[in-house]
Amino acid sequence: MVAPTGSGKTLSAFLWAIDSVFRERMDEAAPPAKGDPRTRILYISPLKALGVDVERNLRSPLIGIGQSARRLGVPAPAVTVGVRSGDTTSSDRRKLVSDPPDILITTPESLYLMLTSRAGETLRGVHTVIIDEVHAVAATKRGAHLAVSLERLDALRRANGIDAPAQRIGLSATVRPIDEVARFLGGAAPVEIVAPPASKTFELGVVVPLDDMTNPPPPPGVPGEAADAEYSEVTGSVWPHVEEAIVDRILQNNSTIVFANSRRLAERLTGRLNEIYSSASASSFRRRPCLRP
Repeated sequence: MVAPTGSGKTLSAFLWAIDSVFRERMDEAAPPAKGDPRTRILYISPLKALGVDVERNLRSPLIGIGQSARRLGVPAPAVTVGVRSGDTTSSDRRKLVSDPPDILITTPESLYLMLTSRAGETLRGVHTVIIDEVHAVAATKRGAHLAVSLERLDALRRANGIDAPAQRIGLSATVRPIDEVARFLGGAAPVEIVAPPASKTFELGVVVPLDDMTNPPPPPGVPGEAADAEYSEVTGSVWPHVEEAIVDRILQNNSTIVFANSRRLAERLTGRLNEIYSSASASSFRRRPCLRP
């Protein structure tokens, strides 16, 4: 699946797989026993930090599904999530073996280690494998290593009487060429490429806070000639007006990124923006901005 960043491709891949897990759990007469290889969804990320983010972001839809089911009076089984990476402690790894989660988030290297140990038995029921940022591994040694691990996972399924290979879903926003990466992902199996057309739209505007940049007036809040002495330090500078305009824009939006040429300038600008905000009347603003260099 190829779609722009932030379009929801990871969540869409998960929701399809999570739906099948819910249906399977609801058809079971009793919840799975401890030690049962109940892991059904395997999420593989080349970055440990991305896996941690996905694990955290999965909590909200799972909680939402459970709450909606309770409102409708429908029994909703608990779907568990686990993380296995190089940072996972030995005790947590043992727990993943004794009580496997429904959804396991891992890395290519950790998947290889699991398949070569007793933990591999917990993966023999996996029916969906989601490979995120597939472009980051497709043309590397890690990609070749991952391809072997995916084939071993299918061999493990066949050894346990499951003929059909696991469904593989590759996700990327920048993969090129798509056909080659699809061939890498599918191996000997046919692959369907999902790449809906998407065009990025943005608004670009050049805003000048002054009508005459060559003769800037006193900045807002400085009362004309009476404050000439106080204003002498900034006479001829457009920066006070730029800073006021930036604060106005910040207060009009939920989040704003201001680019500066150096860290020193970013720190000075952050200090000025906080001064401008704190000196203004709190009642004239909707919310308090969080300004950091």
